[in-house]
Amino acid sequence: MPTIDALAERLTQYLTPVQIKQVSRAYYYAEQAHEGQRRRSGEPYIIHPLAVANILANMHLDHQSLMAAMLHDVIEDTGIPKGALSTQFGDVVTELVDGVSKLTHIHFESKEQQQAENFQKMAMAMAKDIRVILVKLADRLHNLRTLGSLRPEKRRRIARETLDIYAPIANRLGLNDVRIEMEELCFEAIYPMRSNMIRKAVKAARGHRKEMVDTISTAIRNRLNEVGVQARIVGREKHLYSIYCKMRDQRKPLADIMDVYGFRLITESADDCYRLLGAMHSLYKPIPGRFKDYIAIPKANGYQSLHTTLIGIAGLPVEIQIRTEEMEAMANHGIAAHWLYKSDVDPANGSQRARQWVQNLLELQKSAGSPMEFVEHVKVDLFPDEIYVFTPKGKILALPAGSTPIDFAYAVHTDVGNRCIACRINRQLAPLSAKLQNGQTVQIVTAPNSQPNPAWLNFVVTGKARSNIRSYLKNQRRSESVSLGERLLNKALSSLGKSLDDIDAHHIHLVLEETGMESLDDLLEDIGSGNRMAPLMARRLLVANRDSDVDLGAFEQSPLAIKGTEGLVVSFAKCCSPIPGDPIVGHASSGRGLVIHTEHCKNVEEYRDNPEKCVILSWDKDINTEFSVNLKVYMEHRRGAVVELASAVNQADASLDSFSVQERDARLSVAHMTISIQGRNHLARAIRRLRHVHGVTKIVRTRN
Repeated sequence: MPTIDALAERLTQYLTPVQIKQVSRAYYYAEQAHEGQRRRSGEPYIIHPLAVANILANMHLDHQSLMAAMLHDVIEDTGIPKGALSTQFGDVVTELVDGVSKLTHIHFESKEQQQAENFQKMAMAMAKDIRVILVKLADRLHNLRTLGSLRPEKRRRIARETLDIYAPIANRLGLNDVRIEMEELCFEAIYPMRSNMIRKAVKAARGHRKEMVDTISTAIRNRLNEVGVQARIVGREKHLYSIYCKMRDQRKPLADIMDVYGFRLITESADDCYRLLGAMHSLYKPIPGRFKDYIAIPKANGYQSLHTTLIGIAGLPVEIQIRTEEMEAMANHGIAAHWLYKSDVDPANGSQRARQWVQNLLELQKSAGSPMEFVEHVKVDLFPDEIYVFTPKGKILALPAGSTPIDFAYAVHTDVGNRCIACRINRQLAPLSAKLQNGQTVQIVTAPNSQPNPAWLNFVVTGKARSNIRSYLKNQRRSESVSLGERLLNKALSSLGKSLDDIDAHHIHLVLEETGMESLDDLLEDIGSGNRMAPLMARRLLVANRDSDVDLGAFEQSPLAIKGTEGLVVSFAKCCSPIPGDPIVGHASSGRGLVIHTEHCKNVEEYRDNPEKCVILSWDKDINTEFSVNLKVYMEHRRGAVVELASAVNQADASLDSFSVQERDARLSVAHMTISIQGRNHLARAIRRLRHVHGVTKIVRTRN
């Protein structure tokens, strides 16, 4: 069992006596605060904070982080207020503790939302001080080590959450040792039988492999002596979870995975790494396409190494990683390597890459609508597989595998993404949904008045792109809803001989209080979105205004003009497919805004005469939007008739969107077509052209 004295002894390696004393003081304070509390296993609770501090001591973290580790559950579990902690240990330690503390005193709709809120708070605290996440990861790692005392379902839930969020974060920060241990413990908790079977199989295979490992090691050692480069040779053991993932994802048997032999060569300088690569390629033949240079282009988490796969003795694959001692430290300890090997590091900052990633988290946080959405974006952002693409000026950008030019545009800058209209990949025009490949050069074409397309959400991969598109569309929808709401309210007021300008601010405020809205724009947005009825709100405003000369029952409907360009808050009903020229009414539908139907559509029959549900509309004179119309064309079987129908639509300056033919009998068939037109006159022109096609007997405009 660890003790504070043993920890203090270890800390003498890199902390001053004064700092060690402060860590000990935090321990005794926590011990007193947790007096009488026990873990599920029956041990005194203080064992947990002490173990977390020991994990951080392995990384050589500073004294403030170790103090926060000792105190990380004090605010949450003992009722000691944040102010008391601040008085005792200072603001820096208290902020670290607050960042790690869980949100247990707030009631959420679901456990998932509680976890999402918790993670969102942690991300905000990380932005102030990167050490928050290191303390949190150490806390989670020790909890995983002691999962045995929990119920199986709780064990699995904690393990699943760790694999979803915490292990990828450890990977993103380069904390390889922490990630591997987390994955192994989670694998054992979720699939105990599978873990046990693979462990036994690996142990048995290790005995058979020993001779081959020794043979390859000797060959590599002899080759190193020939070229005169000093290097450590380390055999690379595959971890149980990574073996399981390969078996599951690649559908390979264990024997195929164990047939690959892995070695790591650790040398002094980057120059020696490339010399060793040449020596290995002259010893065994390399497999084309299996060489990766992460020294020239490091991974997003700072990982650097040369990877190559060779065909060794008896045709067996040999995987070799070549790196320097410093790269080895970075690979295993990631951001913590800065504390391990540099004494002058600024503790709040950590590495530049980690800081950049946290900065990206902050951007996601601002544009996400809810904690659940934020966590969804972060999960996407934690994908370990990456590709590297170039800007036209030669700058390298790392993106998740499967990224598109839209993801690239948002990675360059939010404004570039919002104004993107086209792209060139390796100087060739390409679709915006194209999947980017390693090493491609991507150029984005922008236009000042363009805006994100909702369809982009179907193929973007990065959290930044997804959250920015959603955020833009939300704002766009709000401005459109406010504009439509204002038009509807003014129309309702004009029926009563008033306008919005006639209502003074005090009376608007009274109605806002009554409806629970914060501003007039919020009220107008609600009207435009179809959640509130404009005539009803007009009456409320006039009642609040106590205007006695207005007859509130006198609603003479004057049509509201529809332009067809109102955007997301005006939609055309598919049941009757109205087009310019058709008499129309608008039905205010909650959340959808104004849905436009033809006047005689059966779906608006029940509330056509209710001014609070239905609005009389007219078409704007200058409307030039295209509308889809479904036609049924009855015709005789005749060769070439389909081509003539398509040609007739084209001659009428309409476009053919879809076409299908259904045989009715041996002599007659029916063509179902959807054409795009600009109004009833245009439709009449198209139908006249179709009637002139030989063999056409009847044309009917259909509604769904």
